[in-house]
Amino acid sequence: MNVFTSSKERVATGLALVAGVLTIGLIDNFFLMWLFLGVVYILAFYEAMKLFDIKNSNLVYFAVGIWLIAGIYPYGDDLFILAGLAYAGAVAFNRDLTWKNFLPFIYPTAGMLFILAMYQEYGIVSLLWLLVVVALTDIGAYGVGKSMGKTPFSPTSPNKTLEGVLGGVAVATIGGMFVGLSIVDLGVSIIISFMVSLSSIFGDLYESSLKRTAGVKDSGYILPGHGGVLDRIDGYLFGSIVMLILIRGLV
Repeated sequence: MNVFTSSKERVATGLALVAGVLTIGLIDNFFLMWLFLGVVYILAFYEAMKLFDIKNSNLVYFAVGIWLIAGIYPYGDDLFILAGLAYAGAVAFNRDLTWKNFLPFIYPTAGMLFILAMYQEYGIVSLLWLLVVVALTDIGAYGVGKSMGKTPFSPTSPNKTLEGVLGGVAVATIGGMFVGLSIVDLGVSIIISFMVSLSSIFGDLYESSLKRTAGVKDSGYILPGHGGVLDRIDGYLFGSIVMLILIRGLV
């Protein structure tokens, strides 16, 4: 595949993703949002299993079960804690079980449950805030990194530069601040936008570390030109947890 074809696929897929997300956001219906996030979650869960080198395909059924309960239980993020307690009990009961199989119930499960919970508690504007902050972090980091990046940020992701990271966080903090004003006051909006932007950087870095360990370039191939689902939501999985915790604690 030549560079032109690859770029064309990437742009087409990106536009389709944006159109789909905007449509679901404008409809703003809980069942539709739950269904959309559920599809994203199960695909990401399956990709995570491959990155963690987990062969037990039955775990997907438990992931589906968790998401079904999240659709009717008002505090979806609590299900992550309950799943941990349940698995701890199972490990204590059966010595053949290992904690490795629980890893996909931490990543991406926790982040996806927090995204759903944030939508339930603070509405579509909160998801827009998260989307703007993470997207601007990526855009800002890429732009600043390409134009003036010189200092390597982390060996886990050689293409990232410290200048790019700082630029991305600055752009996202300023841009996200304006969206956050519809939920919180100015000072809190700046703090949350900054912390979510910073956490999204490490969300991206964490997925990069998983891919490096697994020896793969992308988490999957379902999105032409973009790789897998985890490749597109890695920053959101960390950012959503930080955002919901801080909104609850600072508002």
